[in-house]
Amino acid sequence: MLESHLIIYFLLAVIQFLFGTLTNGIIVVVNGIDLIKHRKMAPLDLLLSCLAVSRIFLQLFIFYINVVVIFLMEITTCSANCVFLIFVNELELWLATWLGVFYCAKVASVPHPLFIWLKMRISKLVPWMILGSLVYVSMICIFHSKYTGFMVPYFLRNFFFQNVTIQTEAKPGIQIFSFVAELLVPLLIFLVAVLLLIFSLGRHSRQMRNTVAGSRVPGRGAYISALLSILSFLILYISHYLIKTFLSSIKFHVKRSIFLFCILVIGTYPSGHSLILILGNPKLKQNTKKFLCHSKCCQ
Repeated sequence: MLESHLIIYFLLAVIQFLFGTLTNGIIVVVNGIDLIKHRKMAPLDLLLSCLAVSRIFLQLFIFYINVVVIFLMEITTCSANCVFLIFVNELELWLATWLGVFYCAKVASVPHPLFIWLKMRISKLVPWMILGSLVYVSMICIFHSKYTGFMVPYFLRNFFFQNVTIQTEAKPGIQIFSFVAELLVPLLIFLVAVLLLIFSLGRHSRQMRNTVAGSRVPGRGAYISALLSILSFLILYISHYLIKTFLSSIKFHVKRSIFLFCILVIGTYPSGHSLILILGNPKLKQNTKKFLCHSKCCQ
């Protein structure tokens, strides 16, 4: 018999899974319909679609982990499944990072030759960013495939099953360090892009305020909305990274409730940020409304 708090958590996990799958699924469907109509896909839509697909798979794995932990099911240590989880997780982080770089290059204004070069060519670089991420993450997964057999028991069983011993002679310290370092690289790139974007928007807002002194600044609401969207993205991304780093580096037993809370925080990022993307992208927001209205009419 499940305890009351586990039942509540399971309901939250189901809601999070359904919400995340729905929001990311809408992005894929809307961009897919747009691709069929126009026979081409814009670089931003391509990046958003790839990110949404990776997040759908990530939500599936997160929900699977929730079910395993809540119902104390037998943990499957299949190497292929674990490698695929690492692949989806790191690919999603890299695509989200490139999305931040794309927005920074398109919106920010930095008087530097390298940034100007990136601003002029970012749209053409998007397919290469996606391809490069796929190649890089695949190489990382080849490295981790040799150690997943004992990394999974270490990451899961050693957290909340105190009576279970790990059948390995040594703890995977090098692999854990490399995993945390791999997560750090996209975080640093993302922080640079987001901070440049925030400073650029803030400087532009001050210039507009000085130019139109004594009157209401035109488009002020749009800048505030953009800043709030970026800050919320930043908070979700950093919290996502910190929780993953915490779970990767921890060396002692934790309560099941703490572990479940960490998994809940991890699952909030791919679902919450996708909603922010829909609300902050006028084209995607408009097409989503049309898609939802069409779905209601067909019922």
